[in-house]
Amino acid sequence: MRKSWHEYFIEITEMVASRSTCDRAYVGCVLVNNDHRIVSTGYNGSVSGNPHCTQIGHQMRDRHCIATIHAEMNALLYCAKEGIATKGTTAYITHFPCLNCTKALIQAGITAIYYQHDYRQDDYAIELLMKNNIPYSKLPLKEGEVDE
Repeated sequence: MRKSWHEYFIEITEMVASRSTCDRAYVGCVLVNNDHRIVSTGYNGSVSGNPHCTQIGHQMRDRHCIATIHAEMNALLYCAKEGIATKGTTAYITHFPCLNCTKALIQAGITAIYYQHDYRQDDYAIELLMKNNIPYSKLPLKEGEVDE
């Protein structure tokens, strides 16, 4: 049986997340245009050319690893660097985005967010999504898979 677009893209986010170099959370993000074409991908990792958390440990501040750039930001920053439009794209993410990533996705013109795992859902992030008419939806887990 052929996979749905949601199944297809969320599985790709899991593959992208496997490249994460911050082992506190393996997160992947895939930005997709209206033609079901992948525009960009991103995963949690250090600034290019700098050591990874998996090599030197975590740089912790206020319970967050400050050395890591989030998957959503990496996907957006690649588009910014390469001059690729993000307006009108859909974000598929392994985990619900943090507040800062939610704000960045909204500002970049994302029109919908699909995710698979709840992660520290911020009430203000949800409020912003609702105020900006950006639908967000948790996709079902695969059989036997456990939410983190």
